[in-house]
Amino acid sequence: MNKNIKVQAQGGFTLIELIVVIVILGILAATALPKFANLSGDARLASVNAAKGAISSAAAIVHGKILVNPGVVSTAATPNTVPVEGVNIEVANGYPMGTTGGILAAAGISTNDYTAYSATENASVTVKPATTGSQIALVPKSLAGNANATKCYVLYTPPATATAAPTVTVGTTIASDCE
Repeated sequence: MNKNIKVQAQGGFTLIELIVVIVILGILAATALPKFANLSGDARLASVNAAKGAISSAAAIVHGKILVNPGVVSTAATPNTVPVEGVNIEVANGYPMGTTGGILAAAGISTNDYTAYSATENASVTVKPATTGSQIALVPKSLAGNANATKCYVLYTPPATATAAPTVTVGTTIASDCE
């Protein structure tokens, strides 16, 4: 009884096949990496736009509360305040003031995430967005002191009269300005 046993060939990849796969992966990495490597500017710009939305909404909520119940404004303190969800918001002309106790408190924006600049907030800093009067500018904390802080910010301008509305603007729409 003589059995013929064939030795099966070992399966695997040749050196050429491995090199081709490595080259293809290298080309894919070289073209895809720049797309994903520098998303910090996009993230900061999105954050600034989100802060703009939060500020606009908070100003409208506080103003609406005052319109519904004008007696809610406390004149016992200076500046006048309005209680919103347990937080006293500093107000003037029916809208939050451009301060950390005003619009930042109303919008729930943390000074851990943003640096505030105004006539009173960080007034001695030299590299910052330009503010006048009662305006307040918010810069992402990671850009504070950076030259791009003068471009990547959200600016809140409270109204000068009770018949006007505040303006909220973003310094840039270009992600590279926030890098």
